[in-house]
Formats: sequence, C-alpha cells, structure tokens
Amino acid sequence: MRTVFMGTPEFAVPALSAIARAGHEVVCVVTQPDRARGRGNKIQHTPVKEMALSLGVEVLQPERLKGNSEAIGRIAGCSPDMIVTAAFGMILPPEVLGIPKHGCINIHASLLPRWRGAAPIQRAVIEGDEETGITVMHMAESLDTGDIILSARVAIERKTASRLEDELSTVGADLITDAMRRIENGTAERTAQDESLATWAPMISKKEGLMDFSKSPVELDRLVRGTDPWPGAYALYKGQQVKIWEACQLGKPNSYEAGTITEVSDDGIEISAGGGTLLVTGIQVPGKKRVKIKEYLKGNKIEKFTVLR
Repeated sequence: MRTVFMGTPEFAVPALSAIARAGHEVVCVVTQPDRARGRGNKIQHTPVKEMALSLGVEVLQPERLKGNSEAIGRIAGCSPDMIVTAAFGMILPPEVLGIPKHGCINIHASLLPRWRGAAPIQRAVIEGDEETGITVMHMAESLDTGDIILSARVAIERKTASRLEDELSTVGADLITDAMRRIENGTAERTAQDESLATWAPMISKKEGLMDFSKSPVELDRLVRGTDPWPGAYALYKGQQVKIWEACQLGKPNSYEAGTITEVSDDGIEISAGGGTLLVTGIQVPGKKRVKIKEYLKGNKIEKFTVLR
C-alpha cells in the first residue's frame, strides 16, 4: 500500500522500518522539526527522519498540521492508501484524517482505553499496572478514542519505562504490519473502546520526579522505574539534588522520620519511607554519571541519619 508515515522519536523507528521491509511503498514521512538536543545543544534530526533518509523517502517537517494548507496539500498529493502514526506528537486535523483510502491508523503504547494520552508507558509503571501493551487503532478526531484493530499484552514486572519503551516499539512494529495486511485484504476487525474504562496519561512533568518519602517503598520504587529516563526520580541530600536510578522495597519496618538515611553500605542506602524501608542501589550526583552505591562510596561519603527532602 502507498503509505504516509508520521512519527518522531526512537519509539517509532522500528515501525517505519518494518512497514518498508513488508513491501509497502512509503511515499512520505512526516516528522516534527529538527531541534537542539544533547549536551552540545546542537540541531539534530529526529530519529524517524534519520530512518527516512536512510530509506530514501521524502521528509516533511511542519511546525503544525492544523490550518497548514501547504503541508496538508503535500500529504494529499501523495495519494496514500493509508496514513500510519506512531508517537508523532501532533493531533491530526479532520482534513488529514479524510485523505487516505483506508484511513489513518495509530500505534499506541497502552492497552486502550487505559492510558490515553502522551505518557502511557510511564503512567502504567508509576500506577503499578501489572501489564501494558500496544494497541493499533483507527484514528478519530478525539485523542486515542478510535476503534481497536489489534492489541498485544506485555508484562511490566520490574522493568523501567525506558526498557518497556524499547520492548513495546518492537511489538508495535510487528503489530502494525499485521494490521496493515488485514486491512488490505479486508479481514481487519473493528472493536469500539469502552468509554467507562478510559483513563488518561498526561505528560510527565519534571516536578513529578521529586520523591515524597511519606509514600510507601513500593510506590517510590515504581516512581524510580517510571521516570527513567526522564525526568528521573530525585531527592535533596544536604541541599544537593541527587537522582535515584535504582531502588527496591526492603522488607522491614522503619520508624524514623520519612526520608531519613538509616543505613549506608556497599549494598545500598536504606531510607525510611512510609513506615517501611526503601533500598537505594544506584544514584547520580550533578555533573556525574550514574553509579552503583558501592562505586560511589569508594571516593565519597553518605552520612547516616541525614534526612532527604
């Protein structure tokens, strides 16, 4: 099928690659504009643009689609049979939804209707879901509300949001080619979402990474995993912001004030949290890389009974 692909981050790259490998004609890739990223704050191509260029596909990078007659005209001029989106970062206006012969379909990183919105992977981890997944759906004017074509489940276990994103991107690549094959041969089913089960996954803010040690170790462990890689869970140690990248519940009660460091060893830092104990095993101080506590303690000291804020 003649396909226009819309996506931006690394999550969308496997899907674009899979669609091309499956023999579909990718006639145009639409991605967000190049922006400054990384330590040098240099202008860089989006990951999807990099893949599109390697495939020799035309790239379109509008600042917006709504009201952008030039961009919409160029997409329509491609005469696509289908538009596929994956973490594109813009809502498609009705003028775009009506362009392709077989409609617009989206790869969404949750089991819809749970976790509609911008941060489904992170929210699933933070809120303690046992599983998440990928949903391929027809696109509608409202965000993430369209009929479901296919879905696949993935266990969360103790995975970080970063690891889950990598896993789900691969699952999404497999699922999208299956969905396109079914649509092309007329065997794709459409299942309406149950609105009563809908939940929302708003964008994660930096302040959400601040650890509240009145919460239980289980909740804090989920926060650590759910905010990896951004913004990262963090606390203040003697006024200095320290990121906590690895932690787990330690099965013993702790009656000290919430946030108190009650033990320091090569095995980790024990912190009072919600009447229990959180064991922190990996940290990062400003200007340094992530390290295990054992490595950090070789040249640094962490004082017991200091209260983290």
